[in-house]
Amino acid sequence: MLQVIAIVVAAFVTLTAVALFVRTIASFVTIFRLGQPATRSDAPGTRTVTLVREFLGHTRMARKPVVAVAHWGVMLGFILLTTTLATAYGQLFDPHFALPLIGHWPPYIWLAELFGWFTVLGIIVLIAVRQRTHPRTLGRRSRFWGSTFWQAYVVEFVILGVGICIVLLRGLESALGRATGADWADLVHFPTTSWVGRFFDGLSVGALENAIVVVALVKILISMGWMITVAVTPTMGVAWHRFLAFFNIWFKRHADGRTSLAELQPITVKGEPLDFEQIEELDEDAALGVGKVEDFTWKGLLDFSTCTECGRCQEQCPAWNTEKPLSPKMVVLNLRNHHHAKAPWLLADEEHREAAAGALTGHAGGALPAKLHGIPAGAVREAQRELVGATEGDPTVPDGGAVIDPDVLWSCTTCGACVEQCPVDIEHVDAIVDMRRYQTLIESAFPSELGGLFKNLENKGNPWGMNARLRMDWAKDLPFEVPMAGGDVEDLAEVDYLFWVGCAGAFEDRAKKTTRAVAELLHTAGVSFAVLGDGETCTGDPARRAGNEFLFQMLAMQNVEVLKEVNATKIVVTCAHCFNTIKNEYPQVGGQFEVVHHTQLLNKLVREKRLTPVARPDQADTSGVASTAATVTYHDPCYLGRHNQVYAPPRELLGALPGVELTEMPRHGEKSFCCGAGGARMWMEEKLGTRINLNRTEEAIATGADRIAIGCPFCRVMLSDGLTQKQSEGTREDIEVVDVAQMLLAAVRRGEDARQA
Repeated sequence: MLQVIAIVVAAFVTLTAVALFVRTIASFVTIFRLGQPATRSDAPGTRTVTLVREFLGHTRMARKPVVAVAHWGVMLGFILLTTTLATAYGQLFDPHFALPLIGHWPPYIWLAELFGWFTVLGIIVLIAVRQRTHPRTLGRRSRFWGSTFWQAYVVEFVILGVGICIVLLRGLESALGRATGADWADLVHFPTTSWVGRFFDGLSVGALENAIVVVALVKILISMGWMITVAVTPTMGVAWHRFLAFFNIWFKRHADGRTSLAELQPITVKGEPLDFEQIEELDEDAALGVGKVEDFTWKGLLDFSTCTECGRCQEQCPAWNTEKPLSPKMVVLNLRNHHHAKAPWLLADEEHREAAAGALTGHAGGALPAKLHGIPAGAVREAQRELVGATEGDPTVPDGGAVIDPDVLWSCTTCGACVEQCPVDIEHVDAIVDMRRYQTLIESAFPSELGGLFKNLENKGNPWGMNARLRMDWAKDLPFEVPMAGGDVEDLAEVDYLFWVGCAGAFEDRAKKTTRAVAELLHTAGVSFAVLGDGETCTGDPARRAGNEFLFQMLAMQNVEVLKEVNATKIVVTCAHCFNTIKNEYPQVGGQFEVVHHTQLLNKLVREKRLTPVARPDQADTSGVASTAATVTYHDPCYLGRHNQVYAPPRELLGALPGVELTEMPRHGEKSFCCGAGGARMWMEEKLGTRINLNRTEEAIATGADRIAIGCPFCRVMLSDGLTQKQSEGTREDIEVVDVAQMLLAAVRRGEDARQA
């Protein structure tokens, strides 16, 4: 009788679970197709290799080793232990059931037991991690702040319950085998669970059989209960990422597995990059950027549903860490929830939409009916919400006005920490910039400070609005001539490099020191170079990241034309933002160049012995950099490090300086903290929370280093300003911010002076 009841219950629950699950999967396919086209199927073989590497190697999770190991065991256990679920169904009919062919095969048994225990121990570790870093004790500092805890608890309970059932069933099977004298009831077949079975020795064969049926039913009910729960909760990312992550990783931007950073994607219309020369022919209803959730590509919509709410992005976000409203995780979750809630409206025909909208507008108050003209009332209400706009109270509350608050959108520095940390390859920065594009180009709703930036870029070709004739002022009084491309040098094939000075390097006083240092070092090393002088304009980086794609395209195409005219092929730059834009984004407008950062080139010259740094004396150096510093901490520029993976050359260069000791900040390399200048934030007031540059400066000062070395003029401005403020408060007066090139120049000059003496 027990078996009959168990079979009926299991059959009913399983059929219900499978039907609901299949329906939800079909729903996912349907609602993802609501997004705009995107081509992500090139190099399928390479993509598959990338998927297998990330899946089996857990490469995206390795930054938290303990969590990575625990999650790896739970993940593989979920897949491999599906065979134990099949066994459980068989045991409802026959408690002695084992899978055909492999049921008592020792290698399978060992693997099943290993991952059975791994699942139990792994989920216990993950439960402990979640509780130890719970928001109730850490508040906003918890990466789980804002995550949906009941969903996480359901998943944890299911995994723990299934793992315990597997171990119990194995123990009961060993006890039943001993009670019946089976030849497989030995330690070879139950190497780690035989001791569990010893607790049941002495029970009759019938009692053991009934116990197996009960535990098998419990295992099935837990598994199918989980399937029903996730099927009726399609926004349960902590569960659905188990399935969607495979597709999200396979369809990531770069087939070879590179993080989806560096270049931003151009504006696309119907899946094709927008041709700005044919803008007049564009349909009136074509979206420039993202103004509604359905304007995201299908890959963007897949991103949102794949989020597992782990909060790694939030934990690393400089805006969130300085008390600003931006949490990359909450942006994704809000967009996900909005997308799913609005989907029935998007799937309805125009006639029903208009009727439903009219019914909602004319509703006099009180509770809304479940449906308005066949569309769920919640979907009709959701369709009336703006994607970006004023919110009522907490911007994370679904009914609090717009989906995304403007302060959330404009707090982003586009540093890429969120994308770098995400274990399922969500492309947060692309989503944020696409929403900025719509706000800037269609709504003209952007921070007031950006108006001046756009005007200066359009009229003067630089963010500061300086006269182009002043671009060569940095070269005054140099002991050698700096050749100009198109004048002194007709064809850049005659020199080794075009030196791209950049706007900061030409106009900002602190950055000019870096420009001069690089020029002197190249001259000393015998590297021939030329500059564009007043033929150079801003690369367009701040315009693009502020959403002004039109302005970026204008500047980019202008620069590419100039670079082609002078036959530029190899370019060296001092600005991490110029480096990223010319190297990764100019190919989108027809500009293919070999671009190196000055730290890469200078490091190469030192390795080749073309530059020889000498130990410092205990006195000031003629370069203007104090020479008594023994310890240095290096700040990784986001657009050099995370966006382009250039971490080693600056450090190798510092390591080549005699007597200099590198002291790393706690957040360095791929976890480096932003200076606060990226994403056009350099030209916006920081009115919310605390200042990002102060947070980073305090961390640098805390290392006890004598110098803060940088490799980007944006970082130099932000950290110098932060240091000035801290020193005005009485913090260390003996620390300075310098570019790596200045430090090298000081050491090289000492060698030159020694030889002349």
